[in-house]
Amino acid sequence: MASGQQIDDSSNNNSSPKKVYKDPDDGRQRFLLELEFVQCLANPTYIHYLAQNRYFEDEAFIGYLKYLQYWQRPEYIKYIMYPHCLYFLELLQNASFRNAMAHPANKELTHRQQFYFWKNYRNNRLKHILPRPLPEPTAAAPSNALPPPLPPTATTMAASSTPVSAPPLPSPMQYGVPSGPPLPKNDPRNAIDRRKRK
Repeated sequence: MASGQQIDDSSNNNSSPKKVYKDPDDGRQRFLLELEFVQCLANPTYIHYLAQNRYFEDEAFIGYLKYLQYWQRPEYIKYIMYPHCLYFLELLQNASFRNAMAHPANKELTHRQQFYFWKNYRNNRLKHILPRPLPEPTAAAPSNALPPPLPPTATTMAASSTPVSAPPLPSPMQYGVPSGPPLPKNDPRNAIDRRKRK
């Protein structure tokens, strides 16, 4: 009878189709959870929390961090609001960084570096996007160039004696602050105190 049960069990397994799990919301919930977790990695304090609670000692968690690297692909990166999370995700692939983040001093150092990066981000970008003056040409003028300038006369000398200043170039970043004297400040020490005194 036992051999008959084995035959019946094997025939049931072959004839019945396997049930495949179908996600009810087509993976939207998983997408949002993974997006939220990846973006939490932009916070050095959270990475420190993970290191303190020994998540980085779990091989399954390390595998999950490797799996999450798909967020660096262009079709997923457009959903990221905190780009530092991708930088920290890349750093978390290194065991020495994971171990270092367990120490509070390293957490503070990382947080401070992140702060200064964002503090100086605009100025650093402006250095690279502002136009630079063109270099002076050093090549000799071709023979078919314009004729040499005329010698100065009395009228041209009088006109050239007044200095001509070029108008200042407008900044590419206009903030709507009027030029001229600074905006008036409200100084409570100089204002008239209108409260009743007892």
